[in-house]
Amino acid sequence: IPGACALISALIVSGFPAHRFVFEGFLPQKKGRQKRIEELINEKRTIILYESPHRVIKTVSELLDKWGDRNCIMAREITKMYEEFYRGTLSELAAYLYENTPKGEIVLIIKGKN
Repeated sequence: IPGACALISALIVSGFPAHRFVFEGFLPQKKGRQKRIEELINEKRTIILYESPHRVIKTVSELLDKWGDRNCIMAREITKMYEEFYRGTLSELAAYLYENTPKGEIVLIIKGKN
């Protein structure tokens, strides 16, 4: 999927509502992280996050704990040789990530609250 921006390419591939979405970029690493996650609990729009391979397991686990088991997609290395998309729920993604150490640039797309 060619594109100038990883978040738009990932959003299109996700199949989640794209007419309204919120892009959060990288969540804070420490100060303000939990507050930001809690502020997004009731967000109805599709949520897009960037994450590093070193923090993605932590982030997915925190989102699962706070938001419940929402549908999501992980897009990794978009438009590159090792491009990968994982589609499922946050709990399924967490289990996948524990077994498969991710590398490269990661975009998380999480379905908004129903």
